[in-house]
Parts: sequence; C-alpha cells; structure tokens
Amino acid sequence: MNGKYFIFGLGFSGRVIARRLVEAGWEVAGTTRSGEAVELAGVSVLPYDHDHPLPPGALDDVTHLLSSVPPDGLGDPVIDAVRGRSLHWAGYLSTTGVYGDHGGGWVDEDTPAAPTLERSRRRAEAETAWRAEGAHIFRLAGIYGPGRSAIDSVRAGTAKRIVKPGQVFSRIHVEDIAGAVLASLARPNRGRIYNLCDDDAAPPQEVIAHACTLLGVAPPPEIPWEEARRSLSPMALSFYADNKRVRNHRMKAELGVTLAYPSYREGLRAMIAP
Repeated sequence: MNGKYFIFGLGFSGRVIARRLVEAGWEVAGTTRSGEAVELAGVSVLPYDHDHPLPPGALDDVTHLLSSVPPDGLGDPVIDAVRGRSLHWAGYLSTTGVYGDHGGGWVDEDTPAAPTLERSRRRAEAETAWRAEGAHIFRLAGIYGPGRSAIDSVRAGTAKRIVKPGQVFSRIHVEDIAGAVLASLARPNRGRIYNLCDDDAAPPQEVIAHACTLLGVAPPPEIPWEEARRSLSPMALSFYADNKRVRNHRMKAELGVTLAYPSYREGLRAMIAP
C-alpha cells in the first residue's frame, strides 16, 4: 500500500485516475456531487459540494490529494477544506484555457496566463490558491476517451465538421492524464505546472473525418464557420474562442511520461480495436 489518496471530483478524469491508483495498490476515496453513485471498485465515495461538507475526519490520514473540481461564482469549493493540511503530495487539474487565445501559436508552461473566458479566469485564480498550498498544477487540453470522443459522436449521429480556418485544438486521452498524474507521485515538485496534452494539435474537422474513416462511414458535410456560429450554443461557441498549440515537453522531460496515445489517431483507433 502506497498511502491514502483522496480525489475531489470523481468525474470523467477522476474516475480513471482512481481506477489506476487502486490498481497500483493505493487506498482511494473521493467525492461526487451529493454523493451520486459511481461504479469504482475499491473506492470509497462521499458527497461534497457547497451544500454538502465533508463529514468530520474524512481527510484524516490522507497523504495525497487531488482536486478536479472547477471553481464557480463563489470561488474554488475545495481549497478551504485542504488549506494548511500536511500532505505528502497535492495536485490540481486545471485547463490550458488559462493561456487564452494565441492565434494558433505555441504556448508552454512559461507562457503567462491570459484567459479570455470567465471560466478560465476562475481557473487561473484557483491555480494561484493551490500553488500557495504546494500543489502540482496539471493544465489539461481537450479531454477525450471511451464514451467521450469523435467515435462516440459519429456513432450517435451528432458529429459535425465545423471548419473555422486556422483553428486547432490540443487534446489528451484520459488514460494519459492518469499516467501523468501517477508519474508525478514518483517525481514530486511542489508548485510545478505541467501541460498535459498529446503531440498533435489538429483541426476539429480532421478528427471527425478520421473517426468516420475508422468506422467506415461517410463523413458529415463540412459546415463553414460563419454558418455554424449562428446555430451553436454559447458554450459550444466558447470552445472556438481560443486558438493555440500546447507544448508538452516538460511533462515528458520532468515526469518521464511516454504517451500511450501520442495523437488522436492512436486514441480513436484503440476505441474500435477488437
């Protein structure tokens, strides 16, 4: 047994990290909003949000702690629960959205944060609070994996090939997020920031087309940006507000990470492999 690991936010990434920790021999507990059930063998699940505080003693004996809970209009809902605790390791899952828009140019961990969206501004503020507590900051690119990918949207008939000239997105497979977080446990560096992304920032329409090729179906028609923007929701529009390529050199050099899925091609192929 390596220690007691606590995860605030057993969402898409948190569940995979928890599974990998259990497989590695950790004692793991975590939270969901109001204690929604999750199927995670070996993980103790507790409710937690602004209206559901942790029961007394829930963090006693916790040695390692990770938060994937986003801040809201009231601020970060987790930081007060952990501030001042003596931990061997702490981590915070943030977003590459804190870099803002760079017109398709490259960013790395030394690029100043310049968020253009309100939710990214809140993330940048939360990062500052977590770094003050010695947490490792993991800035995640667009997350995909089984159940949340171009393969799934093509199969569901909801995929769209929206073409905004010059637009690219960096991505990261959820298993590679877990791999990087676990690698940090062996190479801790308090307060260090790591970009978690793959090697291939790519236009979104190319990802959809590749998923269609793998599935042997015709791709949906291309939709020009000026047409698409008139029907997209405000949330969908916001994803196109920033345009950048994210470097992952520090993740590889300092954490020794070798990506299982260095691009969306390997990641999507694995989802349909027999």
